[in-house]
Amino acid sequence: MPKKKSILDFFKMKKEGEKVAWVTAYDFPTAQFAEQAGMDMILVGDSLGMVVKGYKGTVPVTMEDCIAHSQDVRRGAPNTYCIGDMPFGSYQVSDEKAVENAVRFLKEADMDAIKLEGGRRVASQIKAISDAGIVVFGHIGLTPQSSGQLGGFKAQGLTVESARDLIKDAIAIEEAGALALLLEAVPPEVTDFIAKKLKIPVYSIGAGLPCDGQLLICGDMMGMFQAFTPKFVKKYANIAEIEINAFKEYIKDVKVLTLGCGAAIATSKGWNTLIVPSLLIGVWGYIIGNYIGYFVGMMLQTIFQ
Repeated sequence: MPKKKSILDFFKMKKEGEKVAWVTAYDFPTAQFAEQAGMDMILVGDSLGMVVKGYKGTVPVTMEDCIAHSQDVRRGAPNTYCIGDMPFGSYQVSDEKAVENAVRFLKEADMDAIKLEGGRRVASQIKAISDAGIVVFGHIGLTPQSSGQLGGFKAQGLTVESARDLIKDAIAIEEAGALALLLEAVPPEVTDFIAKKLKIPVYSIGAGLPCDGQLLICGDMMGMFQAFTPKFVKKYANIAEIEINAFKEYIKDVKVLTLGCGAAIATSKGWNTLIVPSLLIGVWGYIIGNYIGYFVGMMLQTIFQ
């Protein structure tokens, strides 16, 4: 088992040009598989609202949701650097509330860091959490929690003015004390500029390759989330199709089992020529068994009367 990485390792990887691979996870088995594969980091994202709970967005996700899933992930990946995602409403109210909720991720779920969305408008919260001794990951660009203000789930930084705003946000996040930054749905040129401008690691989710590493949503890359798949995502598997087919096979086996075990065995083995004989034997066995049972019951009733 490789040694668990620290934030210092990620700074070293940036300096040496080694890319960081990280992914979201929300449960024990997924986290376990990610760790066994050698994933550098795991984010317990508030995207669990859509991927796990079936919400239309991330806004309904609560601190209790995030803590519970972070605990599941930590049990599955005890030797992987894990980040807890602060949900909507958990840090916007005040610096004190932000610190209080950030602390919960470390105390209750053993997370290594927290992530929150926003640039200059949350700089004071980032500073407060950082001053409390907690590693903070910033997140700008397409920020799902505030997608309503952005006009939906749309790419950001497409104009000179909006790109300039993103750069200002990135600088403010670093100056506030964040030790890493995630850019989402940003043009590669902007990502490249920010990654070179900042000393802290800069990561991408749909923001191009010229940065210090890539993040993907596990439901997207594994083909588990069927509502939609972002254009930038490469599907490495189609778990939804595999599970659906497995359920269909199970249903078929159960239906066949009601007609006779022999036919079920023949079906599962691919012995198609034996399916009909097996069914006939099963049916005749059922009939004969019932008649024998009836006559034995009548004989016993006569004897004991």
